[in-house]
Amino acid sequence: MNLRILLVLVVALGADSARADEALRREALALFGVIKAPAAAQTPEAQLGRALYWDERVSSDGKTSCGSCHFARDWGADRRRFSPDARGALTSRHSPTIFNSIGQPGLRWLSDRKTGADQAEGSLTGSLGFPSKDAALEKLRALDYQTAFRAAYPQEAEPFNLRNYGRAVEAYEATLVTPAPFDRFLAGDDGALSARQKAGLRAFTATGCAGCHSGALLGGTMTVKFGLVKDYWLETGSAKPDTGRFAATKKEEDKYVFRVPMLRNVAKTAPYFHDGSVESLDQAVRIMASVQLSKTLDQATTGSIVAFLEALTGEVPANYAPPGKQPDL
Repeated sequence: MNLRILLVLVVALGADSARADEALRREALALFGVIKAPAAAQTPEAQLGRALYWDERVSSDGKTSCGSCHFARDWGADRRRFSPDARGALTSRHSPTIFNSIGQPGLRWLSDRKTGADQAEGSLTGSLGFPSKDAALEKLRALDYQTAFRAAYPQEAEPFNLRNYGRAVEAYEATLVTPAPFDRFLAGDDGALSARQKAGLRAFTATGCAGCHSGALLGGTMTVKFGLVKDYWLETGSAKPDTGRFAATKKEEDKYVFRVPMLRNVAKTAPYFHDGSVESLDQAVRIMASVQLSKTLDQATTGSIVAFLEALTGEVPANYAPPGKQPDL
């Protein structure tokens, strides 16, 4: 083969590859979407939220903060199956990542808190252990937070209240966005994903995973029964089946229904599922295909999907630490 023919073949193969990448990108953009880090400047509201989020003194035991269940080294999640709260009890479900969480239509495994502000305020009498919200407010008063509240909400006559506590924590959490190689690919960088990751993206959509794990966060926007085609605990090895939303609503249609978790940073947030019953991502992928889609994935397909999911890993935000400190990785 002479050099000219070889060059023609190389150019043709490159063009074919570029067309395939562009077609994949268009399909992915229609199903998913790009996330972008917020502006670097922090508002007084977000600065207050950062202080509150990390302040262990704002708890009944003086040792627990919002960050006690969401570690930087675990990409905003908790590698433990369950997290201890300020009362010394374990949470009933595994702590999901806080990164990229704000903006979902519902939070926690049951989607029972609709905003980050609701979640933060509710945690005062939950994981942070206060006997009442009034007790939490008195603790904040004793810690001299009034000036910071006034700086964050200067337009309000009486800004020192728990509604603004929740708003401030939510404003801080909204800064914890982690763009990843997948976003660079969607924005036009063909080299942002490896060939195996592109194959994994194709397998992810072809298998049907995007039916629930769609949108810019690849999930987090709906509630679905865990175990559509078979009982999930038979494959997860869960010690005790969790009835999901049914426990609160007592409606039969809510039995085993949970919020579909977003998949951003999923390669860094093991263990998996609401009870932390599965340690490895490849096992979690196979289980989901089986109990939700009635499909058995071979090793090659599973491996390529896992490779794609690894392309959803972003950087730990530089401000994911107490004020004046760096993330503890």
